[in-house]
Amino acid sequence: MNTTITLVRHGETNWNVLGKFQGCKDIILSNEGILQAQYLNERFQNKFDYIYTSPLKRARETAEIISKGSDIIPIIEPGITEIDFGEWEGLTIKEVETNFPKELILWRTDELNGPMCGGEISLKIASIRAKEAILNIATKHPGKKIIIVAHGGIIKAGLLGIFDLKMTMYHKIVLGNTSVCKIIFNNELSPKIITLNDTSHLPDNYRIKSYV
Repeated sequence: MNTTITLVRHGETNWNVLGKFQGCKDIILSNEGILQAQYLNERFQNKFDYIYTSPLKRARETAEIISKGSDIIPIIEPGITEIDFGEWEGLTIKEVETNFPKELILWRTDELNGPMCGGEISLKIASIRAKEAILNIATKHPGKKIIIVAHGGIIKAGLLGIFDLKMTMYHKIVLGNTSVCKIIFNNELSPKIITLNDTSHLPDNYRIKSYV
């Protein structure tokens, strides 16, 4: 009996368009992000048993739109809050390259920890947090279909933790806004990836402005 976990990145925000590290900053969805979430609502109608969400507004708003028309109420799970990027939050990648060049190189090349400047301290710590949260949710609902609405960074960190990957794999995964990653767990909680960065619910030729 498989348990299905569907990891969904939230809809677009204005900071996504600007290419800024959002982290724990509580940024709301843009009008485009609301529209993207409505496409998710159409995709998931009557196709899930539970929906969990990060407590940050952009994820909560996405989860609330997905669950419209159903009797399922989003459950807040602090363990899937976005990574705290510390001193990098609010900066673009170019600004981080300029102000933290050595730290950024180490973040991108360190296989064991992926250290950051403050905040969560490292990708490794975030990956452990996300893995524990996802596995706890899967354990609570065996055989069910569960949506988890979260953030690009913490979803990637969760994948690293669940599949015991090197921290450098974080930088080799791209996730667009409202992308869907599906994992199935068997009775022993052994995971398999079914889909990664699936945005087929969006219209043909749709241009996603933000990838993580």
